[in-house]
Amino acid sequence: QVQLVESGGGLVQAGGSLRVSCKASGSIFSIEAMGWYRQAPGKERELVAAITSGGSTNYADSVKGRFTISRDSAKNTVYLQMNSLRPEDTAVYYCNAFVYSRPTTKKDYWGQGTQVTVSS
Repeated sequence: QVQLVESGGGLVQAGGSLRVSCKASGSIFSIEAMGWYRQAPGKERELVAAITSGGSTNYADSVKGRFTISRDSAKNTVYLQMNSLRPEDTAVYYCNAFVYSRPTTKKDYWGQGTQVTVSS
């Protein structure tokens, strides 16, 4: 079994910055990709940013130029640096990871979510 534990959410004023972190632990052979999703009240969960084991990144158009995803593979940890935050960035942010527990066994895991609130 694999656990994803997020940290770093909170309340910030518009224009401010926050960094959220997510550490994977448990039965890990390798991690193919890690990413961040968010879900605002009354809306569907959406991809914010993702990063592969090779370092390729993908961002939602709404966060390009403001958010940066990075990864420390040695620590099985992914980070999301969020700058120039806007009230519309308010949501619960969820960590996601595609984890190989064995060379041919891959599974999708989710964290419990961390609240990010941006006040205007």
